[in-house]
Amino acid sequence: MVNVDTRQASIKPNSERLNYNTSLLPANGQLPYPVTVQRGLLSTLSQQVSECAPAYRYAVIVDGTVFAQHDENLKRGFPLDRTLFLTVPPGEGEKTREQWARLTDALLDWGAGRDTTIVAVGGGVVCDLAGFVAATFMRGVPIVQVPTTLLAMVDASVGGKTGVDTAAGKNLVGAFHNPAAVIVDPNVLATLPLPVFRSGLAEMIKHGVLASELYFDALNRVLPDLSGNNPVHVDVLTELIADSIGIKAQVVIQDEREGGIRQTLNFGHTIAHAIEQQAGYSMLHGDAVAIGMIVEAEISVLLGIADASVVQRVHDAVARAGLPITVPAGLDVEVVLAATYGDKKARGGVARYALPERIGAMTIGDGAWSVGVADEVARTALQRHV
Repeated sequence: MVNVDTRQASIKPNSERLNYNTSLLPANGQLPYPVTVQRGLLSTLSQQVSECAPAYRYAVIVDGTVFAQHDENLKRGFPLDRTLFLTVPPGEGEKTREQWARLTDALLDWGAGRDTTIVAVGGGVVCDLAGFVAATFMRGVPIVQVPTTLLAMVDASVGGKTGVDTAAGKNLVGAFHNPAAVIVDPNVLATLPLPVFRSGLAEMIKHGVLASELYFDALNRVLPDLSGNNPVHVDVLTELIADSIGIKAQVVIQDEREGGIRQTLNFGHTIAHAIEQQAGYSMLHGDAVAIGMIVEAEISVLLGIADASVVQRVHDAVARAGLPITVPAGLDVEVVLAATYGDKKARGGVARYALPERIGAMTIGDGAWSVGVADEVARTALQRHV
């Protein structure tokens, strides 16, 4: 288990302290919804939800493991005669159209209408799945995201991307649907298994690579403590979480629909999604992203976009976080390559990648913030990290 405590923190990053790549940052940009990071928020969840998304009915879609651990806090304050609790088994394998149908049917059977707010409580799977339910139920109802894993806190809960997986790939069926609010209570990380906690560190490393070398270095210095049994001082962890959310927020503000600069947030994900698909979604998402970042940094070097130090620094950070650094044994490189063509960034029969120029800056490519990569280049990069 990971013992984590925190104080209240703003999601607004300190741009001067972190020395952001200014091409990523608009002036005084803000998300169109509040994100609150504060210890103990789960105990007053009903109050927060009623303030930011008041409704007649509330449907709480919650990870089954999380519900077993926090049911008293989750139930406290909600009108029990007008609140429905729907649990989802843990695991990426549950993020399906079948689960979407089960949840929407349950809402219809219950009598939910447009006067319903959905509350998503769980990791990335629940954030994405419940978000897709909210986006499509009655053509859209409010949702409040309550992430309970580190990865969901810094990534899945912010940005409005929702969806489910299919046999052809991850997140290929979905919709953009902004939450009414995001409520982050880092206290819940205390019950998170260490491998799941570490998985979230991959997305934090990614945010440093794409936007801030100083953030990357600050995170890198404490990664061994974060990924072990003695996490760093709570204030340090809180600042890192808040700044990681801030980095993503500043990118999302500029490109809500992922038509341009938001594609930089997919660094590591073209390879990661292909690996996850071939592994039958048995891997933690952050583990796959960790491998994907190393391979895609290698692609950037092979294309002459970045120098070899970028691969080494990404590799070292991933290793310090206790995350995997090589493609899992038994996966066929050719099958992984073929799966990259199912990525959402693929265009004109060419797999595309978001690639770093250096730590803290991504290449704009041909103007779309992604680069078309030939199979032989991606194959070489994969083979170097098997």
